[in-house]
Amino acid sequence: MTPAIHRFPHNPILTPADVPPSRPDMAVELLLNPGAFRYQGRIGLLLRVAERPIQEPGWISTPLLDPAAPGGMTILRIRADDPELRLPPGEARGFDYKGRGYLTTLSHLRLAWSDDDGQHFTPDAHPALIGQGSYETFGIEDCRVEHIDGRYHLTYSTSSPAGVVAGLATTTDWRTFERHGVIFPPHNKDVALFPEKTGPAHARAWTAFHRPSGLGPGGHYIWLARSPDMIHWGHHACLATTRPNHWDSERIGAGAAPIKTDHGWLAIYHGSDHHCRYCLGALLLDLEDPTKILARSDAPLMSPDSEYERRGFVGNVVFTNGHIVDGDRLTLYYGAADTVICAATLSIAEILQHLGV
Repeated sequence: MTPAIHRFPHNPILTPADVPPSRPDMAVELLLNPGAFRYQGRIGLLLRVAERPIQEPGWISTPLLDPAAPGGMTILRIRADDPELRLPPGEARGFDYKGRGYLTTLSHLRLAWSDDDGQHFTPDAHPALIGQGSYETFGIEDCRVEHIDGRYHLTYSTSSPAGVVAGLATTTDWRTFERHGVIFPPHNKDVALFPEKTGPAHARAWTAFHRPSGLGPGGHYIWLARSPDMIHWGHHACLATTRPNHWDSERIGAGAAPIKTDHGWLAIYHGSDHHCRYCLGALLLDLEDPTKILARSDAPLMSPDSEYERRGFVGNVVFTNGHIVDGDRLTLYYGAADTVICAATLSIAEILQHLGV
């Protein structure tokens, strides 16, 4: 069975027009893939906000983080007819200039708060986290949030000329953040922490999903890793691969932290096919040994069916890395068409039935 998907009737719940730019010469182009959490009786989202400079006719401008520049940012301006500019056909996310790759936008993380149990959100006026250091010059993206031992742990992707890596930050008050640096080297993203240690009593350790990618054999698969401290990771194991002729044939990646149930760890993940259509599915993993898959979605849990999911910067995309659990109700906060933020509720019991449990 396919679980009932109850999209919020006022979707999208946040659009680029709802978020003020970080500075007057910038424009918010896209909102993507928020982490979700509870704090002091409110529900918070940690949005990925993609900005670019206000464009001028005849020029292409893109922002670069630069701690030595005024305001910590440099604007790269290129004449649109510059012979060294290479704009890939149909690719709006990046370009090459003088042999180097650049993104068209710069992403930061912005908080948004709800006082009505996650229905409506008000974004903060300023970023919560911006790129910092040489591994984050192209920004930070797609943060997962997990509350562990009194601290909120934030795992996110960062981009730079050195590649895409996964970073970790922690906070207790959502005002001050401690950065812990790179925890997974290039090319890696979609890192989500389990909420508690797993494994046998004599060897329990922290566990995380991650998604390494590279050239040559292999693909965009979900892996597991284990750690004594959530900073140093090892014991890597490939958990799930793409499936030919399925909805998740091209790439897969973890969503938010898995949910502990009586039947196992329930993990929501994203998958795409060769048409770049992104859907959501579920995995059920053994509680003590999460390298064991007990069940997996044969058909998608959720597909990009609504107009706001099918049309946007990248159409036909639903992508989640944040949810709130309230008893049997699972509220997914997700990016739609790489443009806006939406929400939907599902029954955990129905998801388990979908998995044959």
